[in-house]
Amino acid sequence: MAMMQPAIRQRRSQISDPPAPSSSSYSKLDKEAKSDGKDEGLKWLLPFVALGFLRYMSATSNIIHDCDEVFNYWEPLHFLLYKTGFQTWEYSSQFALRSYLYLLFHEIVARPALWLFGDEKVRVFYAVRFFLGFLSVVTETVLVVAVSRKYGKRLASYTLAMLCLASGCFFASTSFLPSSFSMYAISLASGLFLLDKHAAAVAVSAIGVILGWPFSILAFLPVTLYSLYIKFKPAFIAGAVTSVILLALSVVTDYYYYGKWTSSVLNLLIYNVAGGGESHLYGTEGPLFYLKNGFNNFNFCFVLAMLFLAILPIAKKKYASDLLIVISPLYIWLGFMSLQAHKEERFLYPIYPLICLAASAVIESFPDLFRDKYDSFDTSIIVKVAKFLRPVVLSIILYASHARTFSLIHGYSAPIEIYKLLEHHDDVANGSVLCVGSEWHRYPSSFFVPDFVGQVRWIDDGFGGLLPFQFNSTLGGTAAAPPYFNNKNKASEEQYLHDIDACTFLVELQLKRPYLTRGSDLSTWEAIAALPYLDRELSPALYRSFFIPYLWQEKNVFGLYKLFRRITK
Repeated sequence: MAMMQPAIRQRRSQISDPPAPSSSSYSKLDKEAKSDGKDEGLKWLLPFVALGFLRYMSATSNIIHDCDEVFNYWEPLHFLLYKTGFQTWEYSSQFALRSYLYLLFHEIVARPALWLFGDEKVRVFYAVRFFLGFLSVVTETVLVVAVSRKYGKRLASYTLAMLCLASGCFFASTSFLPSSFSMYAISLASGLFLLDKHAAAVAVSAIGVILGWPFSILAFLPVTLYSLYIKFKPAFIAGAVTSVILLALSVVTDYYYYGKWTSSVLNLLIYNVAGGGESHLYGTEGPLFYLKNGFNNFNFCFVLAMLFLAILPIAKKKYASDLLIVISPLYIWLGFMSLQAHKEERFLYPIYPLICLAASAVIESFPDLFRDKYDSFDTSIIVKVAKFLRPVVLSIILYASHARTFSLIHGYSAPIEIYKLLEHHDDVANGSVLCVGSEWHRYPSSFFVPDFVGQVRWIDDGFGGLLPFQFNSTLGGTAAAPPYFNNKNKASEEQYLHDIDACTFLVELQLKRPYLTRGSDLSTWEAIAALPYLDRELSPALYRSFFIPYLWQEKNVFGLYKLFRRITK
């Protein structure tokens, strides 16, 4: 099978020339040997700076996409720092499904930020986000440089552009979620694997699974197993030592916080696998959910990534087996997760960098699809057109990605921004009560609630599931097993504030619907802040999903996200 030649054109072999040595792989080292040792790969600085700039933008502008990020990670971290915060049933010592070791890893940054900024909790929030962005930058830089050294600058450059601007990567990179942490680990392990650092790749895989998300073990299997096959002893020792240390640290940490000997890693696996976890209680989706979601977050990049296996027979020598091993978790993970009834966007985060890499490999191989397999220097019109299409397709993908990012940030950023405005209304007595009804799932965390607000309380707007409660120090704090928690998603009578007159502030989303909201009572509430919020149900799918100049605001319908204060009588 013919392959694309290096940038420096070589003399064609004559009949008298000795045959070229056979090779089962094609790497950047081959290019260097044929180019008199010239280094054509990307340096470390370019991807680090480019990714750093985009991850800084993500840290400062990213919305919170899932209430699980708030209540299972931001809120417990807030409790560790400030001794207040919401607790979910997963953090009850009766169930102990969440890892405090994962939280402590982020407290490494959050605690010094607390000492530095004091009562400015919003700054602590963004300090943690910058840390998440930094982890993303470092791990993805390793991946890009590894791809450059192994397969050349063009493939690495395409991958870098995708990682920088793909909407999915932009949002996942600074999300405080174990699935994002596993994504960092996937990028780093894949990069180390391509750099032939197999022991390090296995160690990083263990970190991604144990410290991050245990279920992501399936996504790490190809790199781990092949690394063990190549260098069994050092890879096995690295993986085993890392796993034992992390598991021991996890158990000790869980004992300290849950007040008993337990393992949150094992509890999570038992609940969801052996225990038949009832995740369907939190919603189910059809088998095509992730395909639709993948297109929304990656547009044509996702389509091309799915086609990587189709072009592999043509480009198999150029990409060898290593790239297939690195990209294979994309299909394994997507297939496995599509079979599960309960589906959420964040579950795909671990494979987001692999989507970018697979799509880049397909784009880079466009000319190979039309080149005469017996003539590596085929310069026919169709080959030239295929080369021209590479930057065109890449540009379309990057523009559509930016359009998606822009639409989400400007359409759904109101919850975070409205809570930031609370600090400007501290002329009320300390101990005031902030009430939230149906908008509880968009609560951006206690980091945005100033100290003069004594309580945040839920009010009943018809939700029938179990809501988070404040950590109860009188029952034992993190070691408590409160009786109002259950794992059946059944609402507790105690979760709501029934005396609405006790509310000082109210947060509410007002949409164009044929019913009145609490804030509509102008004799009781005055609006002190209002921001536009995109109405998903009344806006056309195309215009709400992607920003199209002049049409985005014209075609979409917007409600108002409002902060109310009770009128003093």
